[in-house]
Amino acid sequence: MAIEVRAGKCAALGLSAGSMTTTILLLLAGLALLLLGGELLVRGASRLAERFGLSPMLVGLVIVGLGTSTPELAASVQASLAGSPGIAIGNIVGSNLANILLILGTAALIAPIAVGANALWRDGMVGVGGVLLLLLAGSTTGLSQLAGGAFLLILAAYLALAYRQETASAGASAAGQRTAAAEHADPGLHPEGSGTAGIAVPILLFVVGTAIIVAGGYILVDAAIDMAARLGVSDEVIGLTVVAAGTSAPELATSAIAAFRKESDIALGNVLGSNIYNIFFIGGVTGLVAPGPIPGGIMTVDLWVLLAASIVAIIFAYTGGRLGRREGGLLVVGYVAFLAVTAGLV
Repeated sequence: MAIEVRAGKCAALGLSAGSMTTTILLLLAGLALLLLGGELLVRGASRLAERFGLSPMLVGLVIVGLGTSTPELAASVQASLAGSPGIAIGNIVGSNLANILLILGTAALIAPIAVGANALWRDGMVGVGGVLLLLLAGSTTGLSQLAGGAFLLILAAYLALAYRQETASAGASAAGQRTAAAEHADPGLHPEGSGTAGIAVPILLFVVGTAIIVAGGYILVDAAIDMAARLGVSDEVIGLTVVAAGTSAPELATSAIAAFRKESDIALGNVLGSNIYNIFFIGGVTGLVAPGPIPGGIMTVDLWVLLAASIVAIIFAYTGGRLGRREGGLLVVGYVAFLAVTAGLV
């Protein structure tokens, strides 16, 4: 079993000799490194892109959008390479569940979210389509290189459509709103006037950020596997809960900030954009780099829960054209229930 093999490696690294406290601290350290590395990478990449003449909108949609997904990407790829698909796929599915139930619900509790037609039918349905494609991949080839390549092509087509529509002012896309949410939380991600700066510092930020992400992903995955072994649970459970909740923390912060500022469209777009990136970018790269099957438990339960949650959120938004506090509360309760059932507490 993959978890037993990796538990032996954790012992070789000295992880199993320590206490659960040590494992938790390593898990938190890995998450912190992922977030720090992701911010440095995005800052460096966005400065380089603007330095070489890319438009701010393109930098936002592609560089910032993809860059802010690097913590989840590192965790999933590292887990797949380590032979723990439960953590890899569980992180994707669990992050999307956290986005829809916890983060969207929390934002709606803070301030009711008005829902535009584009966000509901284009971006929301792209997310639903991504879940269906994961189910299709899992029931056929698994998350293979073919499936991974197809996911990346779909993401590229979506971003091209979003860029064209935003350029024509046809309505903001979820990818664009996610970028806006990230920049609200940290304006330094997309600084003014960075196009005239030199390239030495941006390159350094990019390289250091990448190195920190790799290190953070390795520490996080090893600690997560060790925690699963100590608790006697599958790595799927840890991926769906601990790892997913940790890597979703930035989305929670950015959506909450947008909700407090009464910018509900940005809060919603942040969630929808994150879900699209998680499935098509992280799932696509994971399939290309470390192809493998989607674990049975995730196929038979968790992906269907994610599909149901996605549809319920769309229904909530469609009735009345907004997500109110009542709907937000129900979504948060749904997430708590999911965690309780997944952790075996009920």
